[in-house]
Amino acid sequence: MAAVAAVSSAKRSLRAELKQRLRAMSAEERLRQSRLLVQKVRHRGDPALGDGWTLGWQTAQVIAHSQYQKSKRISIFLSMHDEIETEEIIRDIFQQGKTCFIPRYQFRSNHMDMVKLASPEEISSLPKTSWNIHQPGEDEVREEALSTGGLDLIFMPGLGFDKHGNRLGRGRGYYDAYLRRCLQQQDVPPYTMALAFREQICPQVPVDENDMKVDEVLYEESST
Repeated sequence: MAAVAAVSSAKRSLRAELKQRLRAMSAEERLRQSRLLVQKVRHRGDPALGDGWTLGWQTAQVIAHSQYQKSKRISIFLSMHDEIETEEIIRDIFQQGKTCFIPRYQFRSNHMDMVKLASPEEISSLPKTSWNIHQPGEDEVREEALSTGGLDLIFMPGLGFDKHGNRLGRGRGYYDAYLRRCLQQQDVPPYTMALAFREQICPQVPVDENDMKVDEVLYEESST
């Protein structure tokens, strides 16, 4: 119990620190990093060589990333003001004829579905939640990804990440629970890509047994 309490306390402290970092960022800097993220993507190295994160950057369009290119069914979050802007990626998903799913959160629980988005233009007409996020109403019937074939790729939000793929969310556990459902219902699990500002990269993220790692974290390298 002491270990669990220590991890929980460390998470609270790190969340507070990361929220302060994000508040200190200007709108211009958030936009600059968001645009750069579409232009640069970090690739993992050969797992046999150890930690692939140390093998450096390969310049490429995010939309040319092999995982993105081969994915047909993609879920992506609609960004809040303190998250990487995803509008450009959403538009490209539709331009390439892929199927786009977005989160629909149930705020009285940690349940989340990924429901089909009809078009980028539809987003502005969707109701807003208390978090100021557009999402389809809970009573609206929408195609749900896991009931119609699953997902190939999930773009992941979060407050903080480390170079080992550990992720610190906002504390509700929506994505951790959803990824477990994916593992239970899909023969091949979806590839997970986190989108982050470099201010969100941490030396080490505290985790517990309920936390799911991401396959790849995309962010601006500080030396670029």
